[in-house]
Amino acid sequence: MTTRRDFIIKSVIASAGVAVGGSAFAKPTGSFSAKSYGKIIGANDRVRVGCVGFSDRHRASHVGPFKELSKGMNFEMVALSDLWNRRREEGKAYLDKQLGSDVKVFRNNEELYNSKMVDAVFISTADFQHALHTIEAVKAGCDTYTEKPLAETMEDNRAVLKAVKESGKIVQIGSQRRSGENYFAAEDFIKSGKFGPIVMVELMWNVNQPGRWRRPELVKDLKESDVDWKRYLMNRPMVPFDPRKYLEYRLFWPYSSGIPGQWMSHQIDTVHWFSGLPHPRSVVANGGIYQWKDGRTNADTLTVVFDYGPINDPSTGFQVQFTSRFSNAAGDTKELYYSNGGMINLDTNEISDTGGLREREASAMGLKANLLPKIKLEGQKVESGANTGGDPLTFNHIKNWMECVRSRKTPHAPIEAGYSHSIATIMSNAAYRTGLKVTFDAKNQEVLAGGKPFKY
Repeated sequence: MTTRRDFIIKSVIASAGVAVGGSAFAKPTGSFSAKSYGKIIGANDRVRVGCVGFSDRHRASHVGPFKELSKGMNFEMVALSDLWNRRREEGKAYLDKQLGSDVKVFRNNEELYNSKMVDAVFISTADFQHALHTIEAVKAGCDTYTEKPLAETMEDNRAVLKAVKESGKIVQIGSQRRSGENYFAAEDFIKSGKFGPIVMVELMWNVNQPGRWRRPELVKDLKESDVDWKRYLMNRPMVPFDPRKYLEYRLFWPYSSGIPGQWMSHQIDTVHWFSGLPHPRSVVANGGIYQWKDGRTNADTLTVVFDYGPINDPSTGFQVQFTSRFSNAAGDTKELYYSNGGMINLDTNEISDTGGLREREASAMGLKANLLPKIKLEGQKVESGANTGGDPLTFNHIKNWMECVRSRKTPHAPIEAGYSHSIATIMSNAAYRTGLKVTFDAKNQEVLAGGKPFKY
C-alpha cells in the first residue's frame, strides 16, 4: 500500500525520470548505503544538534518544540553557526537559557562541520541559502530540518536533490502542513475517490503588515565588519554590502522570491500532495509593488494562475489560483478545493456540498445530482500572523523529523516535496518577472520562460 509519505516520492520520480543525473533518484529518501549505514545513530546515543542561522524563525518556531521533545528523545543542542557576531552572541544566550545547554558558537558552517560536533542541524537561513546549506550539511554527514522554500533556482534545486539522494540523510522540509491532522484527513478523502476529480483550487494569503519582513532598527546597526558578506552571498553575484539585503532579504530578488517562496510554497505543496502531481504544466502571473514603496524589488501584491494535469493529456486537469497582498488582510488565508460535488475548505476544516451539482441542473442534462456529504475535518486552522511559532503543526513536524532521525524512516515532507514546491515557486517567480507564460521541461528538469531557461 502506498503511504502518504511515499506518494509524492513516486510522483516526482515518475515525472523526472533520470534527467537530473544517474543517481539523483537512485533510492528513496531515508534509505542508505553500506557506507552511511555505519553512521546511523544508535537508539541510546545522544543526537547532537546544531543551529545553522539563529533566525527569528528558529527562535519562535524551532526552539520551543525542541525544548519539549529533546529530553525524552535524547537530543541536545550543542552548536550554533551564524555569520553575524551579534546573532552568535544573542543566539548562544537564548539557547543556553531556554535549553539549559552550553552551546558552542562558530563563525561559519565550515568551522561548524570541521568540528565534528553535530549529527543534525536546523537550517533557517536566507531563502536563497537553504538548498546550498542543506548540501553542505548532508555532505558533512548531517540530517537536516530545512526551512522552505527549499530552492529559488532550478540549478540549486537539482543540486540539492542530487546531494540528498546520494547521501541517504534524513531531510525534513519545513512544510508543516504535512504534519497536520486536517490535511491528512483531506488527503485521505481526496485519494479515496469520494471527492471526485479536483476541478479548481483557490489559495489566498493576505496580510496588512507594513513591517512584515522589515528590520529597520537592525539595519541601522549592522556594519559590514560585523558579518562575512562574501560568505553570505554564496553563489549570488558579488555586489556591495547592503544591510537590507542581509536582514530584509525577503524583499529583494535574487535573495528571495518573496511571496511565492515564503507563502505560496506552503499552499502549493498541498496541491502536489493531494493530487500526486509533482509540478504545474504552466504558470502565468501578474502583480506589483502597489502599497509599500520602500525600495523593495519583490511584489507586495501577486496573483498566480497554474494549470495542473498530466503533461501528455491536456484534456484533463484543473486550475489553481493563488492570490496574496500586503495591503489589506481581508480574507486572511484560504485553501479551497473544488470538485463537481462540492468543496473542501481548509480554512474552516469542512467538507461540504457547496457548489455541487444539484438535482435541477443535473436532470436537465439527463444526469444525477452529485453532492458531497457534510464532514468536519480533524485538526486546527493554520494562522498567517507574524508570530506563528506556537502552531501545533510545527510541533508535530519537528517531532516527526526527530523520530525519523532515530528510525531512518521517510519524514512527512521529504526532499522530493521540497523539490516539487520549488519548481512551482520558481515558475511563479519567472512568470511574474518576465510577463510570459512559463512551462516546465520535465526531461531536462528546467523552468522555461519564452522557451528559454529562466535565469536571474
